[in-house]
Amino acid sequence: MIVTVHPTFETIDAADWDRCLPDEVESYRYYRACHEGNSGLLPVAITVVREGRIIAVAPVMGLSYRLDTSLQGPLRRLTDWLNSFWDGVLRIDVIGLGSELAERCHIGFDPALSEGDKAKAFAAMMDGLRRHAYQSGTGLVMVKDLAAPDVPLIGPVLELKGYQRVNSLPVAVLDIVGSEADYLSSLSSATRKDIRRKLKAGAQMTIEQRHDISAIADEIEALYEHTRFNSRYDYDELETLPAGYFFTVSKTLVERAVFMLYRVDGVLIGFNLLMVEQHRVIDKFFGMRYPIGQEYNLYAVSWMTNVRYCIDHRIALLQTGQTAYAAKLRYGSRLVASSLYFHHRNRLLNGLLRLVAPWLAFDRQDPDLRHLPQQGEPR
Repeated sequence: MIVTVHPTFETIDAADWDRCLPDEVESYRYYRACHEGNSGLLPVAITVVREGRIIAVAPVMGLSYRLDTSLQGPLRRLTDWLNSFWDGVLRIDVIGLGSELAERCHIGFDPALSEGDKAKAFAAMMDGLRRHAYQSGTGLVMVKDLAAPDVPLIGPVLELKGYQRVNSLPVAVLDIVGSEADYLSSLSSATRKDIRRKLKAGAQMTIEQRHDISAIADEIEALYEHTRFNSRYDYDELETLPAGYFFTVSKTLVERAVFMLYRVDGVLIGFNLLMVEQHRVIDKFFGMRYPIGQEYNLYAVSWMTNVRYCIDHRIALLQTGQTAYAAKLRYGSRLVASSLYFHHRNRLLNGLLRLVAPWLAFDRQDPDLRHLPQQGEPR
């Protein structure tokens, strides 16, 4: 098996990538477009070739990671203060499988491979990634956001290679069966009343569905940054988007990128970016103008707009992301567990990271998740 770490997607054939990761809206075109301005100094993808044929692919991320990224609230303010006096003290260079632009680590295999051959291809992929990391002077290698369905195949390989597993942020998904009335009847009486009250209060908004946002791309980007600034969560580089991201996505995905736009008196006060697959809608990003968006109950209105979109298009799964779990669970979502695996070349640092990683795990530090049952338990 020949393993190649790529600094650009241009050296990978789109058909090979999408054969290994079929039916994904976050496809070859998506990743290539998002990394088009990459300087070539950081890796963006990895492939495994056997007998001249690509049999495994995955996106790759390289970044300077702040070890306190998962911390929120007073603890984060304390570490921000420490970092202001000693810049870089909490940073460590990382190379890993996964992407800041996806909520799942897209590891794909040639569908003709057996489960055993997939495990061997993945083992070769991780060996190649580790060699690349060490040769470039990076000691920490990780796999970000490995989805629960992928763990039975991928997890044992990583554990055999000495990787430590910790919980990452789970992904909220909503199963939609039947009509809008069926969905509302699945909620508690109090939640139904709350949603109906908020929809009435937000009735003055106009809602537009659009694919082409070229005329308002800058406004949407500013709304996203405004939302980040007002959020109680701060995940540093993991929330930073490439310049022009929303315009790039709309141009690349065309009809598979749906922008829901919310206006009051002609003024844009919020948006949702939905990425559409045959059986799933990914509620990718939400942006809101404060405080007017709150006054019009924009979150509840946008939630029901997305539910109605799924019902109208007979799509049974709405994926709503990795934050604001309390509201999403109240609105009927379930959580799909996600894992992060890591290994550091330096034994001392690796041992230290093993000790502190469970305490720094994203699900432990998230304000909403701390008060919920452990992942895997009924909710």
